[in-house]
Amino acid sequence: MSMVAILSGAGISTDSGIPDYRGPNGMWTRDPGAERLVTYGPYMSDPEVRRRSWRMRRDGPGLDARPNAAHRAIAAFESSGHALRVITQNVDGLHQAAGVSERKVLELHGSARAVVCTACHARSSMAEAFARIDAGEDDPDCRACGGILKAATVMFGERLDPVVLGDAMSIAKAAEVFVVVGTSLQVQPAASLAGMAAEHGARLIIVNAEPTPYDPVADEIVREPIGTALPALLDRLR
Repeated sequence: MSMVAILSGAGISTDSGIPDYRGPNGMWTRDPGAERLVTYGPYMSDPEVRRRSWRMRRDGPGLDARPNAAHRAIAAFESSGHALRVITQNVDGLHQAAGVSERKVLELHGSARAVVCTACHARSSMAEAFARIDAGEDDPDCRACGGILKAATVMFGERLDPVVLGDAMSIAKAAEVFVVVGTSLQVQPAASLAGMAAEHGARLIIVNAEPTPYDPVADEIVREPIGTALPALLDRLR
């Protein structure tokens, strides 16, 4: 059975109410200053940046987001017995919430559902951090060592986990079909996975509203809305 790999970006989650970053209504497009709130240097050095960052997470749409038709279609594809791996640039956990096996999802940029201490690396849940914020702490510190806490996501200025990236490259090289969905393929090294898959003989399918730098090497380009296009595509791949 041929292995299908899916590389998903922010565009797959916009139907769940989570805005993308660089699109016309994207988070950075509307508020360029917000990028500072998820940039490692300012976050670590400025308590006010941390307080604003926690508030942005606490009040943002991510907390209540639910999987949409595209997430559910991927989960259904896996449960029908197909060999599947999901590599995601998203930190929202919606692939797993839709029912894709945890071990089949590789989170390139980490998870916004967990919190990590920058000093002792202790992990805890985002829900617990939010409870502390609701109780009046505006910059909660690590309960184990007093260190600075941050979301367990890869911020600007941080490098990707080399083990996770290595696993993603192995998947790209092994996939018979590589579907890119909802990402402009502008951010490296994630974007290079599409080229790597194509070089190793995968059928490359790009489902994205805007053109990407990898369109010239794609076997198929789909510009339809993801919520209908991806379920139809996965039905066809069956």
